Amino acid sequence: MFGTTATAAAGTTFFFYYLYFYTKEKFGFHQTQNLLLAAALGYIYSASSYFAGQFAQRFGYFFSIRFGMWTMILAMTAASQMNNVWTMLPLAALANFGMCFCWPALEALMSEGEAPARLQSLIGLYNVSWATAGAVAYFVGGAILQHLGRSCLFFVPVTLFAGILIFLSWFEKQVLNQPAAPPGIEQAAHIVTEAHRSPIPARVFLKMGWLANPMAYLVLNTVVSTIPSLAEHFHFQPMLAGFICSAWLFSRAAAFLFLRMWPRWHYRFRFLGFGYVAMILSFAAMLIIPNLWTLIASQLVLGFCLGLMYYSSLFYSMDVGDTKSEHGGFHEAAIGLGSGTGPAMAAASIALFPGTRGSGALGVCVLLLAGFAGLVWLRFRTGKEAN
Repeated sequence: MFGTTATAAAGTTFFFYYLYFYTKEKFGFHQTQNLLLAAALGYIYSASSYFAGQFAQRFGYFFSIRFGMWTMILAMTAASQMNNVWTMLPLAALANFGMCFCWPALEALMSEGEAPARLQSLIGLYNVSWATAGAVAYFVGGAILQHLGRSCLFFVPVTLFAGILIFLSWFEKQVLNQPAAPPGIEQAAHIVTEAHRSPIPARVFLKMGWLANPMAYLVLNTVVSTIPSLAEHFHFQPMLAGFICSAWLFSRAAAFLFLRMWPRWHYRFRFLGFGYVAMILSFAAMLIIPNLWTLIASQLVLGFCLGLMYYSSLFYSMDVGDTKSEHGGFHEAAIGLGSGTGPAMAAASIALFPGTRGSGALGVCVLLLAGFAGLVWLRFRTGKEAN
């Protein structure tokens, strides 16, 4: 199943991350327009993901994945034939809607019925697989577009998704023929065992993860939609932009591998808190300081911090509770909320302070600081109640 996850990540990363280069080159979008597009896609994803998680829980994980894949294939194929921005963008939004039905179901398939002792390892493998595939897709994506043309934006992911559908038709039969794993009482015992490291209840960590991760995607989607403008500032062609501006993606994949191998960060607030602060500082440095080496170094720190925020949300979502795809849907909905709010705030800040360098990044930092205040409030409110 990890191969399916990696293939899906490669296809969605290639399309949705390079979409902003496509709109800039084909339709002349400037930074604010790309930020608004990113905000719209983020809010669509958020509004659809929780429903998609419930859909997968009710109708089955494999059916949900197939529905999402077919929706993306049809939407991207149609979008490839459109030369008008007002016909192409709704189809891109439809593809974004289809993606919502894939990730909660994949997350649930990865964790459903698994013994708690295996959950940390499985979530780690899941994260490493999709993050590494996404990093490679972005790294080579610019070269593909530059040498093979803009139409590859649509046909590369469509080909990958078609391969997934073929694989699923075989893999589903294998899964259905396996005996069902007994529902584990071990789940609750696992939570108690992990939670002894902290006086904070496990469900509070779940809430903190659900708060931190959308803030991470608030950063992520702002960065992704701003990269075409960064590339223009540094005079990067798409190929070079893919090579240099994928550093944070590889750093995030490395974070997932490290966090999988070292589980002692579970249910410890200090790791989440320090990582969150480092995320703010590296994000601000990346977008405000006009220096190539700062751009690369800040990406490495930022990617690791984004990995910690995502891993925290997903681990606690799968570790606390039994409705895996519903929790996965909430996890993805929170991602979409952050993905929409970050670019929207950046666009508003640029519009309000058009002559101020880095105004978009500074506006996002205000939201990030509010999120950090929320984390601290959750942490110490719990401590006071415990006393």
